[in-house]
Amino acid sequence: MIHEVDEALRALITDGAWLGSQIEVVFDAPTRDWAARRNAPTINVFLYDVREDLARRGSGRMEEHDEQGELLGWRPPPRWYHLSYLVTAWTSRAPDEHRLLSALLARFGTTELLPRRTLGGSLAETGLNLPLQAARPLGEGRSLSELWSALGGELKPSIDLLVTAPQLGELTPVGAAVTDGLVLSTEAPFHADADAEQRRLRYPEPATSGPYGDAPEFGAHRPRTRRRMGER
Repeated sequence: MIHEVDEALRALITDGAWLGSQIEVVFDAPTRDWAARRNAPTINVFLYDVREDLARRGSGRMEEHDEQGELLGWRPPPRWYHLSYLVTAWTSRAPDEHRLLSALLARFGTTELLPRRTLGGSLAETGLNLPLQAARPLGEGRSLSELWSALGGELKPSIDLLVTAPQLGELTPVGAAVTDGLVLSTEAPFHADADAEQRRLRYPEPATSGPYGDAPEFGAHRPRTRRRMGER
């Protein structure tokens, strides 16, 4: 799912003619060594934090159907995750970096959801919306200066980008529907002739054809009437 969000952000950034063909979009960590190797104008989109959105966690299971409406199986509800990105511009001049950041901020600031055209793979299959927030206020315990120190680089102006994306659970497929009828067959026992006399029902009167085959009609043979105590 994370790599699909990366590609969606790449498509969002490169969509249109505002970005020159010589500007690269990369997802590497902007370390000091990386900055020294850079030799072209670059937009760096660095994923630095992944956290689950516990408020969206669900339970149970969800049905999944194909295009014809046939049931394919069940999945648990998707887990939602906050993906935090650090977006920076890298050129040889600070004014050029600021122009790139300004254009990026204008693009991100007017996009509340990742456009459907940018989504692929499982993100496109879910049909769910992916919220996007740009330049949000830093929460408690978050410091970009500490992040830059951990990367070993110098502090640069950046745009903090947050994408909330679903991770699909594993599909439990359903078995194919049974369309064939059930056929039962019976076979006579090995000693059928020898046991026929012992297994044949015996009636005191000759059998007559009744509604259920050759058997005495109802009432032909009745049990004796019970007598009350003291009667003869």
